[in-house]
Amino acid sequence: MAIYLDNHSTTRLDPRVLDAMLPWLTDRYGNAGSTTHEMGREAREAVEAARERVAGLIGAVPREIVFTSGATESTNLAILGTASRLAAAGEAGLGHVITVATEHHAVLDPVEHLERLGHAVTRLPVRPQPAADCSPQADGPAGRIRLEDLAAALRPETFLVSVMLANNEIGVIQDIPAIAALVHDRGAILHVDCAQAIGRMEVQVDALGADLASFSAHKFHGPKGAGFLYVRRRGRAVRVDPLVFGGGQERGMRSGTLDVPGIIGMAAAAGLAAAELPAEADRLRSLRDRLWRLLADAVPGVAINGPPLDDPSVRLVNNLNVRVPGVDGQSLLATLAGESLAVSSGSACSSESPRPSHVLLALGLDDDQARASLRFGLSRFTTEEEIETAARRIAAGVGRLRSL
Repeated sequence: MAIYLDNHSTTRLDPRVLDAMLPWLTDRYGNAGSTTHEMGREAREAVEAARERVAGLIGAVPREIVFTSGATESTNLAILGTASRLAAAGEAGLGHVITVATEHHAVLDPVEHLERLGHAVTRLPVRPQPAADCSPQADGPAGRIRLEDLAAALRPETFLVSVMLANNEIGVIQDIPAIAALVHDRGAILHVDCAQAIGRMEVQVDALGADLASFSAHKFHGPKGAGFLYVRRRGRAVRVDPLVFGGGQERGMRSGTLDVPGIIGMAAAAGLAAAELPAEADRLRSLRDRLWRLLADAVPGVAINGPPLDDPSVRLVNNLNVRVPGVDGQSLLATLAGESLAVSSGSACSSESPRPSHVLLALGLDDDQARASLRFGLSRFTTEEEIETAARRIAAGVGRLRSL
């Protein structure tokens, strides 16, 4: 069996989730939109029960949940749907959007599309990596935005700010409540990409101050192809225009036959993640720290990318991103090809391009440092034995490359 440490990319489907899905993949296959017969009504009831469960887990109400195919679709719907809605209402016209240089391309690309349409865009920088990893971070943790930069960037015509809760490469957690206060004070809408958060930290949309939030089931041991968008309907309610038209499902915000097994699996996975979070967060953090200590002892010069590991409020407990001076990450993974070890290198994880990670470059790393980096993502199925074996294999691979 492979040692899988690429859980920011995707996670293993939990067998308990599969058990919840199986009846809806076989005997109970009704269409939730066909409620003229019992099988359709049964499917509709199951979908609505899943909606209620998911909503409750993030502190929302069911009518604020729009089921989608995943966080990428949710994010596109949030960003492009908000721009379309406000433009159609004459409230934004060619307005202004703010995001962060380290966002996932699911955010950066639709924002770039809005820019091509004539909207102004500001991409905020993040605090850089300290020159020395042991140096104090008086200015705040590496990878976080500066609130003063956001305050200075906000304009009267700013209608949307999109900031990721937890980064998929360096694990940095943004101060979303403080960001939300600034955004709402200027009358703008806040979208938060929460894809990496479920099962790794507490997510409550009211505490965050999110108006829109994106989620993906396969990031928390649910099925691929299922996700949801939170759209605030209480208090400062927001509305988005649909991107997909057709049957009017999801109150017209996302047409198309609902993936009943995927939705039920996602709700089951979210419930497990919430129930197991307190103990699992401590276990993951302990394993992650153990992996770092083993690498630091065995690989001379290895250094951490991103914020420090000692504060779970600023870094995901399951995330480790390191750079190995003088060793190309892709070359290292090639030497480990026969070792059944799944990790990511410092090249872009979101495409087939070998370009250095835009996240690491935004931290101030140069191309060589970014390419010399490895990302580890742990999960509920990661064991201490796997951590120790992975560290040994990586150390041996680094030794082979450096000997050349």
